[in-house]
Amino acid sequence: MPNIDTSVSHPARIWNYWLGGNDYFRVDKEVGDQILGFVPELVRSARADRRFLARAVGYLTVEQGIRQFLDVGTGLPTVDNTHEVAQRIAPESRIVYVDNDPLVLAHAQALLRSTPEGACDFIGADANDPASIAAQAAQTLDFSQPVAIMMLGILNFITDTADARQTVRQLVDAVPPGSYLTISHPTTEVDAAPMIQAVEYWNQQGSALMTLRTREEILTFFDGMDLVEPGVVTCSRWRLDPMEVGEIIDVTHFGGVARKS
Repeated sequence: MPNIDTSVSHPARIWNYWLGGNDYFRVDKEVGDQILGFVPELVRSARADRRFLARAVGYLTVEQGIRQFLDVGTGLPTVDNTHEVAQRIAPESRIVYVDNDPLVLAHAQALLRSTPEGACDFIGADANDPASIAAQAAQTLDFSQPVAIMMLGILNFITDTADARQTVRQLVDAVPPGSYLTISHPTTEVDAAPMIQAVEYWNQQGSALMTLRTREEILTFFDGMDLVEPGVVTCSRWRLDPMEVGEIIDVTHFGGVARKS
């Protein structure tokens, strides 16, 4: 196990706690509980975001024939990781995960196992270095063929919007036409006042700084691409399975998928 600072909370571990996992430390639970004190609905939002990931990967694999995924800001492994959804449908799918947390990488090596027909790889890299990500990912993915770039809950940690747009643009520029971009992001669209309070608290805890954005700001990350219906919406409403029943509750995380033409 790499050297982990257990005195400072980390977003991936707090997220794991909210998702009901076991890969977190006491400080992560304490900070996570404090944040839930502002926005109790964040657990629901985290889980809706995870289901959005599964639906997006399923859509890309089944309906668009995508067989390559670049998952930036992977987080700790949990249920229905990108490779599990994709390879369940198409065992030959190839997935590259990217994260800069040593604990995430340690767990990824142990838990994210590929099918024999496909491939999984793991890159220890920062989302702020898209050129390095693309260069390393090219060892596993064929960038002459379409790639789905997955950026769930990661652009909120690039607090300068111009920098975040540049990161997205460089990654999209590295993949060919017919590729896709999937983004989810916490917003001020739902529970705005408590979410702003929660982020202010988060940013005082020594974790990676984060920011909220509006739906309109998130839309700019898809500039020049063709948005898949229904566009950028709350994650709980994106292309629901007809078998999903019950009340749909809007969550603060919004998501969307777009195609590079």
